[in-house]
Amino acid sequence: MIAAKKPSGKFNTEMFDDVPVLRRKWQAALRPGERLPRYEDVMLGSLGRLADHIVLLWHNNDTLEVSRSGRYIQKWLNDERWDIPLSALSPDCATALSEAAVNAIRNGRPCLAVAHCVRDGLVQTYDILALPTSSRWGSTLIGIYVNERAPQYNLLDAIFSTTDEGVLSLATIRDSAGQPFDFQIVHLNQGASRLLKLPSTDLQWRRLSAGGNLLCSPEVIERLLGVVRSGDRDQFEIDSDQRNLKLGATAFGDILSLTISDVTALKRREASFRLLFDNNPMPMWVFDAETTGFLSVNDAAVQHYGYSRDTFLRMKLREIWPEDEWVSHSEALQQAGETFHSGRNWGHLKADGSEIQVLTFGRRVSFEGRDGYLVAVVDITERRKAEARIAFMAHHDGLTNLPNRELYQDRLREALERGQSGNKRVAVLCVDLDLFKNVNDSFGHPIGDRLLRLVADRLRSQVRGNNLVARLGGDEFAVILASDVSPNEASDFASRLIKLLSACYAIDGIEVVIGASIGIALSPGDGETTEELMRNADMALYRAKSDGGGVHRFFEREMDRQAQKRRDMELDLRRAFANREFELHYQPLVDIVADRISGFESLLRWRHPEKGMISPADFIPVAEDIGLIVSLGEWVLREACAEAVKWPAEIKIAVNLSPVQFRSRNLVQVVVSALANSGLSPKRLELEITESLFLAETEANLAILHQLRELGISISMDDFGTGYSSLSYLRSFPFDKIKIDRSFVKDLAERPDCVAIVRAISGLGRSLNITTTAEGVETEDQLAWLRAEGCDEVQGFLFSAAKPAAEIETLLSRFGARASRAA
Repeated sequence: MIAAKKPSGKFNTEMFDDVPVLRRKWQAALRPGERLPRYEDVMLGSLGRLADHIVLLWHNNDTLEVSRSGRYIQKWLNDERWDIPLSALSPDCATALSEAAVNAIRNGRPCLAVAHCVRDGLVQTYDILALPTSSRWGSTLIGIYVNERAPQYNLLDAIFSTTDEGVLSLATIRDSAGQPFDFQIVHLNQGASRLLKLPSTDLQWRRLSAGGNLLCSPEVIERLLGVVRSGDRDQFEIDSDQRNLKLGATAFGDILSLTISDVTALKRREASFRLLFDNNPMPMWVFDAETTGFLSVNDAAVQHYGYSRDTFLRMKLREIWPEDEWVSHSEALQQAGETFHSGRNWGHLKADGSEIQVLTFGRRVSFEGRDGYLVAVVDITERRKAEARIAFMAHHDGLTNLPNRELYQDRLREALERGQSGNKRVAVLCVDLDLFKNVNDSFGHPIGDRLLRLVADRLRSQVRGNNLVARLGGDEFAVILASDVSPNEASDFASRLIKLLSACYAIDGIEVVIGASIGIALSPGDGETTEELMRNADMALYRAKSDGGGVHRFFEREMDRQAQKRRDMELDLRRAFANREFELHYQPLVDIVADRISGFESLLRWRHPEKGMISPADFIPVAEDIGLIVSLGEWVLREACAEAVKWPAEIKIAVNLSPVQFRSRNLVQVVVSALANSGLSPKRLELEITESLFLAETEANLAILHQLRELGISISMDDFGTGYSSLSYLRSFPFDKIKIDRSFVKDLAERPDCVAIVRAISGLGRSLNITTTAEGVETEDQLAWLRAEGCDEVQGFLFSAAKPAAEIETLLSRFGARASRAA
């Protein structure tokens, strides 16, 4: 039933009087302290005519039921039943009542809503006021007032009159033979008038052939007559005044329905599409969404893929897919929506059969009346190759293409996990090349690099299966033997590697010979983690190198003990320097002729709080390795100079320098600073060096020595005669003193060769005007021999061990008294 059939078009104002009345009535019935007024106080009593417009709903267990309804409501609902669920009513009315009731219950207030009902093409608007109340039975009752708001209107007329599209109805005119030859415009909307640019009064009832509008051309009339003759539909476009209009015609007997749409903007977009499509340097195509056949391809696609345009347009997508990707391509295509882009790279086949890697981006389009996809293609073949190379290089050595340290550790970790689960051994071999530095120094780094590549090839030829060879850096390589090797098998393999790597290499006509040393550690005995195995194999390698190289050594627990001792000493050394545990002792240097002290050699001592005195032979090499010797040497210089300035002016102080101190390149500044802060004369300072200083960076070190000598400082060579080239060093630098090593002094009385050596060194000193000092003098016989051979100076326990600074004055006094007695 249509609730409102009143012919009058007047606006109904009664509702606006009713709603305030009902609101006031509800508010007046609301008692203090209560959430809702009582049903009896609102709905019973003087409602009068409003009762016909009210339906009473009962809210019961989250459902709404119709309890009572007035006559107006029954006509509106087209249903006179009571005590039925609200859901049993017509959906349009039930929905409006339910929404208003639920909102009123939720808010505990009257709720005003609007409902639109469509019946037989007519639309009527209703205002709905829901009034929630409480009942004596504890449930909620909702009285809902309903009344129409405005006149009804025809929905189809409203749609056709407001649409932008033109809609016309044409009546067919037939000749005496019954053939259609013209049309009469019997109906049109405002959209048609606007698109045809004529008022409706100039179009309605006119014949098309009368002219004066866009539809009067013979071509258009003939297309429309064809629709009437066939009883089918037709769509076509006409152009006028730089506009594009699309016509759609449908015949209902002799009545023709004609729609007109302005597609100018669409045509311009299509033109832009064509411009972007045809001239785009990126390969693009359109394919049919249903058949996957190519509908259009641009020039870039033709050139990039190598198929001719005609061939392309006879093909389907599957023909450019690699066969092994047919399934995945098809599945991805089925899941494509309005737009898509590659979630991965795809393979495509070019005309020459080569495969490329691409990313695709597409969107659904209508192309020439067919549903399709526009696709743009990005060729990433070269990029993927570059990415693959980058990924490879992230885990491989750039020079040899062997796995690098990171990949080596990952594979070793995997091998250990497999070994632990299968109770199998894994061997780690650390390989270091012997004499490789000589190759670099003699022939240059390019030859050295080529040698490393040849070494890598030889190693690679011996490693198969689950085993792995890697370059860890420099001339250091490592091998994993992951196939449950025994110690004997690991030993045999290492021997073969050493023999293979020691064979001659031919590089640009140069024959290069090197060797190899190998350290071996086996799990689980030598370690169960990658870190333990690599560390222990490295310690075994160190032992192999210490044994002269060209051999392999297995890890032994004693190595780990020594390494731990070394690590403990490193930690103790760092703490010792910070805690001022170092001190200087001084051993006198005695002038043989004058029988007096000519100077003191400062000797570093370490008084450990728990271990007592630690020998310099133990801690000095460690301090040099960890770089602490530079700071420590600077402290020794400052302390020795500050102490020596307290002695008599003729007494010198000798300080030992480590080769490591020369690498810092600020040694001269350190010495100058120590002299300046102490006030000691440079002529009283003697710096002792060993010949190992000349084994590296000779020119730079010689320059530093000359700078020091120019300051007036004396330079002494310690342990003279124990190295390989001592005599040549005397030619390199004019030393002030050479010290004869204690090993020659010790056996002077028993070995003639020692006497000969001491005699030669003393004679050499006299010839070159260089002072000679003998170390380690412990007996009167040794002193007598040295005096007889013309040695200038001596030091040793015969005179005094090294003493703390506090005992220097006593030593000087004792020697002064002895010299007086001798005089």
